[in-house]
Parts: sequence; C-alpha cells; structure tokens
Amino acid sequence: MTPPAAGLAQRLGHEFRDPALLEQALTHSSYVNEHPEPPVVANERLEFLGDAVLSLVISEALWQRHPEDSEGALTARRAAIVSARGLARIAGRIDLGTWLRLGQGAERSGERARGSVLASTFEAVLAALYLDGGLEVARAVVLELCAPELDEPIPPMALKSPKSRLQELAYARDGRPPSYRVTLVEGPAHDRRYAVEVALQGEVLGTGVGRSRRDAETAAAEMALEAVATRDVLPASVGDGPGPDAATGSPAPAAASAETPSTDPLGTQS
Repeated sequence: MTPPAAGLAQRLGHEFRDPALLEQALTHSSYVNEHPEPPVVANERLEFLGDAVLSLVISEALWQRHPEDSEGALTARRAAIVSARGLARIAGRIDLGTWLRLGQGAERSGERARGSVLASTFEAVLAALYLDGGLEVARAVVLELCAPELDEPIPPMALKSPKSRLQELAYARDGRPPSYRVTLVEGPAHDRRYAVEVALQGEVLGTGVGRSRRDAETAAAEMALEAVATRDVLPASVGDGPGPDAATGSPAPAAASAETPSTDPLGTQS
C-alpha cells in the first residue's frame, strides 16, 4: 500500500484486505493522465458506487433520528449533507486532500483543496470501504464523520435548492436570471460527465461537474453562492420569499420551484 493510502486507512480505522481499492479511491483522473500505465485507475467508478452507498446510509440514519420530519424535511436534510459543499466539509475532518494522488497540473491549479474534488474523493473512499469491509464498515465511518450534520436543525434556506437560491439572488441584484453554460461533455452514454459554469451579470462565479447537466448546474450554483457570500453582497431579503419566474419575470407561486428540467447537448432530459 502506498504511504498516502496507508495513512488514510489508519485514520479511518480500517485494515484493508484489498489495499488497491483505497489507492484507486485516492487517484484523481489527472494523475492517471500523467501515469497511463495499466495498473493505475482513476476513482470515478468508485465515486459512482460511493454516491449510492452514502445516500442509503444517510437516508436511513435521518429516517431513524427524525421520526417527526416530513419527506420534504428529510430530503432537505439529506441534500445539505451530501451536497458538494457538505461533503467537502466532512472530508476535511480526515484531511482527505492530504492523501490524494494528483497530476502536477492539477496540483498547481489547487485541485487538492477544491470542494468538488474532495466531495467526489470522499464518495470514492466510501465505496472502497463498502467493497472491502461491507455495508456495516461503511456505515460506521459515515455515521461517525457525519454525526454533527445528522442531528443539526434544518436551516430555512436548505429547503430551497442552490439553483433556486441563486436565481432569487440574481433577480434581487439586477432583475436577470443566472446564465448557465455547458463547458464540457465527456464519457460514454452510460457514464457521461458534464462541466458547467454559471455567471451573474456576465461574471463567472461558479463551476460544477456532475453526471447530468442538472447535477453540474447545482454544483456550479453552490460555488457561486459561496463566492457571493464571501464578497458579503448577499441581500438580506434573498430566500425570504419566492423569486420571479425565470421565463416571465413575474412572481412565482409560493409552491413552485425555480428550477426547470435541463436538456443536455445530446437532446436528453436530465
């Protein structure tokens, strides 16, 4: 086992029977691009599986701990935990970025500290735990690392998606919706990945990657909201009520979502 993988295994408290699983989980695609020899495999497939394992464990834990919550409240809690921002925070508790295998270019561009990279790697590590030790091992790690989020109150803004919140912010600032642009579509049809950027008033404030265009837009919206909050220009009124409808500019009904299904460049709906 490589030193990074060995260090993380010790941090997780699990002795891997198949160390290659954890090494793969820690391998970013940029490292594979610079080390194309066959034994080196990137972590995207593990990320795919880890996403499902994480959703199951978190959903079950929330269902057990919050018996009075409605479906909508449980969904809001889960979304806040498994969002890119939420998982990046959780990944920080085990210093996950320290153990990553990155290419030199990605290292120079700061990928080791990028929230979306940390979130994806955490999902891959969770898949490695699941494959090596079973669901109970993966569950134990998730419940320990996510304990604060599983019991905390729901922030009112968590009941709205990042895209809805960003749209309200955009209209509050200048009366125009955010502009989303697909910058990359790659991979075969069964494992496609999208990269999207979002701009307000012509300025790109966020980028995101996802398995659908909608997922990528959501990740980009999260990053944009963080950027705006950092600049301390978020109006106090944003999130207090429904925003205008993106198509008409008129106020949206209180129960309506600001999001609409996206159509990817290949003509399929996400």
